Amino acid sequence: MITVNGKPEELEGSVTVKEYLESKQYRTDRVAVEKNGEIVPKSRYEDTKICQGDCLEIVSFVGGG
Repeated sequence: MITVNGKPEELEGSVTVKEYLESKQYRTDRVAVEKNGEIVPKSRYEDTKICQGDCLEIVSFVGGG
């Protein structure tokens, strides 16, 4: 079980931040991710594993005018 934006979510196996974001149809170029209180740089999305017990905050950027 992980927590994403304050809500519990089941996690099947081990995935990277990039894999998780893509599976949830987030645009990786338009989000910021915090894992366990630390910001994950976009350059580390492919290397950073999400494990049981992790807490993620995902913020999407929306353009407008």
